Formats: sequence, structure tokens, C-alpha cells
Amino acid sequence: MPKSEKQKQKLLYILKMLQEKSDENHPIKTEAIVEMLDREGIHAERKSIYNDMDTLRDFGYDIVLTKGKNGGYFLAYRDFDVAELKVLVDAVQASRFITTKKSKELIGKITTLAGEHEAKNLKREVFVMNRVKSENEAIYYNVDEIFEAIEHNKQITYKYLEYSINKEAVPRRNGKLYKVSPLALAWNEEKYYLIAYDAEADLIKNYRVDKIKDVVVLPDARIINEKSKKFDVADYCNRAFGMYSGEDETLTVRFPNGLIGVVIDRFGKEISTHTVDENYFTARLNVSVSPQLFGWLTGLGPEVQIVSPKHVVTEYVDYIRDIMKQYNV
Repeated sequence: MPKSEKQKQKLLYILKMLQEKSDENHPIKTEAIVEMLDREGIHAERKSIYNDMDTLRDFGYDIVLTKGKNGGYFLAYRDFDVAELKVLVDAVQASRFITTKKSKELIGKITTLAGEHEAKNLKREVFVMNRVKSENEAIYYNVDEIFEAIEHNKQITYKYLEYSINKEAVPRRNGKLYKVSPLALAWNEEKYYLIAYDAEADLIKNYRVDKIKDVVVLPDARIINEKSKKFDVADYCNRAFGMYSGEDETLTVRFPNGLIGVVIDRFGKEISTHTVDENYFTARLNVSVSPQLFGWLTGLGPEVQIVSPKHVVTEYVDYIRDIMKQYNV
């Protein structure tokens, strides 16, 4: 490329250098900028750099010039600060549905949003290898196809995997395709779920995205029943424990006062509570009744008691008795 043409890219090279090389503790001297431009075949005078910086500032970039022996230019504002990037890195690391390979790729891209000096600090804290991760490399393709189906109001088919006793991922139902009308994608308890209406069963169901294989978007329009029309993903996820669905019920549950924080963490401050006495309170829980709910309540200790409705109390007692039978109690 002739120098006269590359000269037009001068501002872009300067901006790239500031984004990649500079921060408050590592300002770039004018001489270093001139040398970098020269290596790229772009002629620049010191005085022209001042004008270039003013042009970038006028366009909205927060470029600061520090004085002194170690002074120079640095980009003071970035779209993400280091703390925000660390949160994103941690989220990728904690996400079980993202494979180890893809986790490393994503973290590498996230760190480029910081300058190279801060990126080194982010990379030092990356711990991906020993975490439990999905092995399904097709997850991004699956997500893209599901989003497309929701956007264009289409049904999808796919195979759904489960582990055999030999620890191999094999299709459920002998490979028979699942056919559903996708409603939403939801993140819950470190996992990514497809929430969809199954017309054959006339139920809204959840499917782990990392267990989905061979997604195909169909020409058929989604089947949306009355329940689907009123579907609220946030409410649905709050009701379902471990994303296991069941019959929706409003329970009254008695808790010791020391567990008020646990209840608020799970259901929010808006939950209805009532003081029983100086030791206990009751809470009205809008939930889907499932073994996972019973397991959560059991894990909170023997002082937690389902008060009503009575048929759920009976279900819970039967759940506990079935467990006791395993120990010949």
C-alpha cells in the first residue's frame, strides 16, 4: 500500500496503540507513537501528534496527557473497567454449559477489552481446567438456532442427550426427535435452559441446552396455548427449583427466624411473611411442587415445616418416608 494511502489510517493506528498499550500507569510518549507510525510507513511530526490527539478527543475519546519524565498519553476511559471484566471472566469460568475450549476462547476475547498490562492481571486469575464443564461444542450453534426460531416464531426439533451408565452421552428415547415450540432461553443455577411448549404433552418443559444436539428450525409456526401466552420467564424460574417443573402451588411454610435471609435470597423481599412468635415466621411461597423443592426444604433443617395446603404436606411426608425406607427405618 503506498504511503499516501496509508497516511489516511494514521488516526486509527494511534487509537489502536492507545487502546492496547496505554493505561494510567503506562502512558505512551510522543516519540513512541512517532516510531510506531514510522514502522507502519506513516510519516508523522511531533506537532502533528498533538493535533491528532485533539481530533480523537473531539470525537469523544478520553485521552489524558501527563507531564514529567515518565509522562505521555493514555486512554483514561474504556467501555469496561477491570472490575467489570473480572466479573465477566468469572461468569465464563463458572458456566458449566460452556466447554473448556470455548471458555478459554471467550476469556481471551474479554481480556482484549482491557489494555495489555491489565489483561495480564486478568489472565493470571484464570482457573478453567479443573472445573466441571460441558463437552458439547455445538452449544453456540444450538443457541443461535433457538434464538432464530423464537425470533421467527418457528418450531424446532432436536435430539436430547443423557449419560449412560458407561458415562457416554447418548440420545434419549432411542434417538427420537423432540419437537417443541421454544419460548425462552434462561440461565439458572449455572446452567442454560431452553424453556419450550411441548404440544404433544400439553406442557411447558425445560431442556438443558448443553444436552441438546442437532437443532433444526422447522417451517411450522410455533404452537402457543393460553399458558404460553401468559408465560413469564422470571416468575417461572423463581417457582421451579433446579428448573424441575411441577404443579404450581402457594405454600405456607414455617421457618425459624434465623432463616429469613435464606428465604429472601431465594424469593426476594416482596415475599409475604407473618410473625408467628419470637422464634418463628411463616412465608407464602409461590412454587412448583417437586422433589427438588422438598429437598431444599429438608436441607434447611427439622424446624422448617410446611403448614398448608394439606395435600402438599402429605406429599412431603411420603417423600421423607420413601427416603427412610432406603435405610430400613
